[in-house]
Amino acid sequence: MNTVSRAVLAAGFAILFSCTGKEKTAEEQKEKPLAPEVVSMIKLVKQHPDSAGLRLRLAVALDSSAHYGEALAQMDSLISRDSLNYGLWYSKAQVWEHSGDTSSAIRDYERALRIYPAPEAQLSLANLFAERRDVKAINICENLNRLKLGREYDAHCAFIEGVYYARTGDTTRAIQQLDKCIANNYTYMEAHIEKGLVYFDHKDYNKALEVFRFASSVNTLYADAYYYQARAYEMMNKKDSALLRFKQALSLDKNLTQAKEKIQQLQK
Repeated sequence: MNTVSRAVLAAGFAILFSCTGKEKTAEEQKEKPLAPEVVSMIKLVKQHPDSAGLRLRLAVALDSSAHYGEALAQMDSLISRDSLNYGLWYSKAQVWEHSGDTSSAIRDYERALRIYPAPEAQLSLANLFAERRDVKAINICENLNRLKLGREYDAHCAFIEGVYYARTGDTTRAIQQLDKCIANNYTYMEAHIEKGLVYFDHKDYNKALEVFRFASSVNTLYADAYYYQARAYEMMNKKDSALLRFKQALSLDKNLTQAKEKIQQLQK
């Protein structure tokens, strides 16, 4: 593995699966201003254009600040010099995914996998397929399960299968897989929230609230657990309780603009 591949791994190969219950607001989709350190990094890259490590750090920083076009340009520059580098294609696919272009993300995850069939890329690809209701998600997870990679990967696969079944309307299997995920990793908060959303989407708000409350007992600092409690209370027309939970969520995550908007609505 070369230096750039190790840098990609160090930059964060963590599998981050996001629930789709909250959609990004227009404010969240706007590019954030470039931080001074990123501006300084851009100047350094201009001074040292052949530094692959510096260029990769810049791409990651641009991605983090939602400057996806610039991040992709940096990745393309790196790939043009090292087109058989699995890590670069994987990293580029992640930028596409963060930008919301799932078709391009799928394409580049598949390119990465043709170079090296890493479990991380397979899971990232399977997660996108699950959201698209594509049975390929199940096929990938079944293949990974056969490798017996351990409970961490078992949890990821069960979560992805749970998402697939939730999106395809198979509530029973969705709950089974999400419970399996939680059994393998009790603190897998996305699985708790996804499970609650299955009940929420079927208008079983009492059951959803029970799951979201339990999630907040597992991790008392997890803002989404309080946000979705608030959503359940809101649907049950318990506005005071909803307002309290929205405020709790916002106190834990100042960037949770959906909670801020809900508070303003309920206080009118």
